[in-house]
Formats: sequence, C-alpha cells, structure tokens
Amino acid sequence: MVELSVVIPIRDEAESLEDLHRELSATLDAWARTYEIIFIDDGSVDRSFEILARLQAADPQVRVIRFRRNFGQTAAFAAGFEYARGRFIVTSDGDLQNDPRDIPAMVEELERGADVVCGWRQDRKDAFLSRRLPSMTANALISMVTGVRLHDYGCSLKAFNADIVKGMRLYGEMHRFLPAMASEHTSRITERIVNHRPRKYGRSKYGIGRTIRVVLDLLTVKFLVSYSTRPLHVFGMVGGAMAFLGLLISSWLAYWRLFGGMSLANRPLLLLGIVLIFTGVQLVTVGLLAEMLARTYHESQNKPTYSVEQILQSEIPAIARDAAPQKLRRL
Repeated sequence: MVELSVVIPIRDEAESLEDLHRELSATLDAWARTYEIIFIDDGSVDRSFEILARLQAADPQVRVIRFRRNFGQTAAFAAGFEYARGRFIVTSDGDLQNDPRDIPAMVEELERGADVVCGWRQDRKDAFLSRRLPSMTANALISMVTGVRLHDYGCSLKAFNADIVKGMRLYGEMHRFLPAMASEHTSRITERIVNHRPRKYGRSKYGIGRTIRVVLDLLTVKFLVSYSTRPLHVFGMVGGAMAFLGLLISSWLAYWRLFGGMSLANRPLLLLGIVLIFTGVQLVTVGLLAEMLARTYHESQNKPTYSVEQILQSEIPAIARDAAPQKLRRL
C-alpha cells in the first residue's frame, strides 16, 4: 500500500512525457510520502510507449499499463483505478496543462475530510469559442441535472479517496461525471482552484463534436445516480401521467357521446386518448420490469445499495455473551 496513486491516461503524448515525469517526480519527492505514477498508454501510435518503458526502467515509482488499442479516456481511468494501490488517487492529463504542484494541497484537503476534490481551472488557457464556451455550457447543464454543482467538470485534475472510485464501473465518456457518480456514495465533494497552463506540445484531442455524446452519457448518469435502485419512479410517474391524461380525454368524450349525442367517428382526440392510455400502461410495465432487473443486478453481484464509511460499536462483554443463552433457557 502506498499513500498516493497518480493515474494519467496517455495517447500520443511522446513530446511531453519526460517533462511530465520530471515535474511529477520533483513535486512528489518533495512531498516526502510514498507514491506511484500509473501511466495508461491508450493505444498510442507514436513513441509514447517506448518513452514510458524507459521511464519505468529508471524509476520504480512508475507503472505502465498498455492497452492493445485505443479504448478512450474513460477506459484508461477505469484501468488506473483498478490497478492503483494508493490510499488516495489523483487523476490528471498527460499534456502538461495540469500543474503537478497542485496535487499535495488537494490530497491534504482529502485528509481534512473531503472524499472528492475537483480542480477548477478558473484562469483557463484555452480558446474561448471552441473550448471554454462549450465547457461552461456543459458545466451548467451537468450541475443542474445531477445536483452536484461544480464550476469545471472537464478538469481532469481530481483527487479521490480510493474506496470511492474503486467500485465504479465506467463506460462511454463518463470520466467527466466522476463527481456526480461519487455523489451516490458521499456528499463531501469540494473543488479547489488549480493552475492551468497553455498546451506546450501537440494538439487537443477534444472537440465540439463530443457534445452529443456527453449529453447522452449525462442522461445515463442521471438515471444511474437517481433511479438505479427505483426505476419504477421514473417510468411509473411518466406512464401514470400519460394514462391519467388519456383517461380524462376518454371520459370526456364518453360523456358527450352518451349525454350529448356527439359522434366520435371523426374525432382524432379519441385516438389520442387511447394511445395515451396504452402507452402509459406500457411504461408502468417497463418500470416494473426494470425494478426486477435492478434487484437481480444488485443481488446477483452482492452489490449493496448503500456505502458505509465507518462503524462505531461496543463489544458485548464475554460474561454477558455466556449468560444470554442461560437466561433464554430459563425463560
């Protein structure tokens, strides 16, 4: 066990790796605690793995995980979390824009009681229209939908208590939603202003085209965080509302047909009422099936629906334990 694991996904960052390793090592050596640096080579096609292998041979604190192909940043973080041995886990980018000197202060905030500390690039060194404006919009949307209000979901520099992220299953582009997913287990999520530097080598692999995928993953995260153990609440509420509206429409039409002599043969409203009733019943049924699947999912994996941080209890004295069966027998 080490104190800190730093998890860094790498894809075609050959030019920055030696500077990144030098800065990280200098910062963490001065911090004077045990640490490891885990580089995940996410299918690089340049000299990244060759350089990582050389760094690992010279530095025992470095560990390198190489993917067979490019699986994406989320998969890289998932692998890093699985192989990390540290009590605390810090994530960072490999492009030198995150400053390693912010790491000790973020870990100290964890030691003061936080479970998740998120970096906030208040003075971000990126283009406004292509990077900062979409990020600001996404941050506002994610904060509103998930209820975890942060200024900068997209900052990769984050610090976690290891037990918070070890059990997470990450898919798609969900690495940016780690604080929202962590909120399922803890409310102690804070943010800290961090230094952000201009990109020194290469070009960014993120673009505005990822927005649609982020929005779709946001819907998934919202459902998992809010309704994974009670899916009938979301399906049932929507289905019940539709069925109720359909019944109102059908009842109103039936009244006028019986007491007002209204003809229903040419009324599209009748079809709408019938469709709403059947759709509502189907959604409620889907909710019931989802409830069964959710219970099967949790019970088959012995996956708890809660997260325990600490248990305080007193041991029963040996005399009391011995006396209890005798008392029961006398009764």
